[in-house]
Amino acid sequence: MNTPRRVEHQQTDRGTIPVYATGVVEQPWDDYSSVDHHVWGELFARQREVLAGRACQEFLDSQNVLQMTADAIPKFSELNPILREATGWELVGVEGLLPEYTFFEHLANRRFPVTWWIRKPEQIDYISEPDLFHDLFGHVPLLMNPVFADYMEAYGRGALKAHGISEEALLNLTRLYWYTVEFGLIRTDAGLRIYGAGIVSSKGESIYCLESDAPNRIGFDLERIMRAQYRIDTYQQTYFVIDSFEQLFDATRPDFTRIYARLANQPSIRARDVLDSDDVIHRGTREGFATDEDA
Repeated sequence: MNTPRRVEHQQTDRGTIPVYATGVVEQPWDDYSSVDHHVWGELFARQREVLAGRACQEFLDSQNVLQMTADAIPKFSELNPILREATGWELVGVEGLLPEYTFFEHLANRRFPVTWWIRKPEQIDYISEPDLFHDLFGHVPLLMNPVFADYMEAYGRGALKAHGISEEALLNLTRLYWYTVEFGLIRTDAGLRIYGAGIVSSKGESIYCLESDAPNRIGFDLERIMRAQYRIDTYQQTYFVIDSFEQLFDATRPDFTRIYARLANQPSIRARDVLDSDDVIHRGTREGFATDEDA
């Protein structure tokens, strides 16, 4: 078998240009270099240390059940039987960033795409696109949680429907994914904890999201989130906090068609803004916030 391609964003003098891949590939585990395994091990050990007392217990427990360790990059073929037995999900290898519709089709069918390649040593602190560490370490553990697993499938099905309604509807749903699956916080008896994959795979944001006074922390509100712009180039200016994974799944039960119609007549909300109607857990100081336009 030929080694799959490593499809990465293109860097130009005008910035980063996303490059998409669509195919499913076998994980070329035997072709990983000692450097690849070392990068995984360094990131894994560092994040597990940082996440103690910061990540939700469901995430940490699920990662343990999956038997992920710092010793070597996990094999998809060994993780899939555990995932299938727990929640019916499975991992599929991909070469890079997927087009939206392809990604949604995978989620709707309980398949989670994982980029087969891992970042280079010089990218260990930051990479602008999803790699194996982000996908596998950040996203996969919570697929072991039955409620969150159901939420992810429901999201995929809803996104396929939104794709056929309008660009605005899809944008509303993209914001929901961003502020929950990628950058979500959850209330627990021990305090606020992290569950979003974009946070748990980032050392800096794992600390910032809970301990910095700068960002807002606001209680979950479905339609509020679907109007919220977001940053792709900095830490988040606002984090939304769920009370439980059940709350998150329950929010996906209604038909969103009427919600999209209501939101079509309402303006977007800047990432940094706090509304009078918000359930404000912490009003940020906004220190260090970028002042240019949000995504």
